[in-house]
Amino acid sequence: MTTIAVIPARYASTRFCGKALANKTGKYLIQHVYERVCEATLIGQTIVATDDDRIARAIESFGGNVAMTRADHPSGTDRVAEVALSLGLDDKDLVVNVQGDEPEIDPAALDRLLVRMDEGDACPIGTLAAPFNEDGPKEGPGSPRDPNCVKVVVNRLGHAMYFSRSLVPYPRSTGGAVDRPSRWLLHLGVYSFRFEALRAITARRDDAGDSLERMEALEQLRWLDNGFHIAVVEVNHPFVGIDTLEDYEAFVSRALAVQ
Repeated sequence: MTTIAVIPARYASTRFCGKALANKTGKYLIQHVYERVCEATLIGQTIVATDDDRIARAIESFGGNVAMTRADHPSGTDRVAEVALSLGLDDKDLVVNVQGDEPEIDPAALDRLLVRMDEGDACPIGTLAAPFNEDGPKEGPGSPRDPNCVKVVVNRLGHAMYFSRSLVPYPRSTGGAVDRPSRWLLHLGVYSFRFEALRAITARRDDAGDSLERMEALEQLRWLDNGFHIAVVEVNHPFVGIDTLEDYEAFVSRALAVQ
């Protein structure tokens, strides 16, 4: 069985344009991500998928693998699928989608996700989640109430029941107040797909204006709505993604402190 990781990377970003090529640490941000993914022992090949020549040249400058894709993809998953479709994969091969702004992703967590994909129930899709920090905020940015922090509800089999930007499950006993943040699971945007599932979900589009996917702006709700099981592997700590210049400056400080 073949296992590949594809890292979709765009140059444009609403809050931090060109972040993939930020290099205050002496390495491009996308290079940090690439090297972390390559440390996962169960991933056979890592490829950056981009439609930007500047990013492609940066990947080639440090000896990384890059694939040029169309510029009109509606999501990173579609960009990943274009690359996967070009590789002649078998249906049961695994494709891991890692965001290009996760320079501190844990390679061991990627390995755990891949091990989970080979367990008895053979879910077609897998993803990661982590409890919110118990000592973290109960309100505002970074809290379970933050709509930018996607929550996932998991059943007893370890399968996702629902993803939401809202506070789910709703704590009725506290009148909706967050007492212990770690009671909620933060979804981490890493996915592993059976190739046959990746091909199927990117072929299906839900144009209904009132669909779950459209309402929450979460593509994984379309997958659940179409009957795909999503295995959820819980890790101890979330990875810090780089969304803004301030996020990047904090990462640079952490990276330089350990050099």
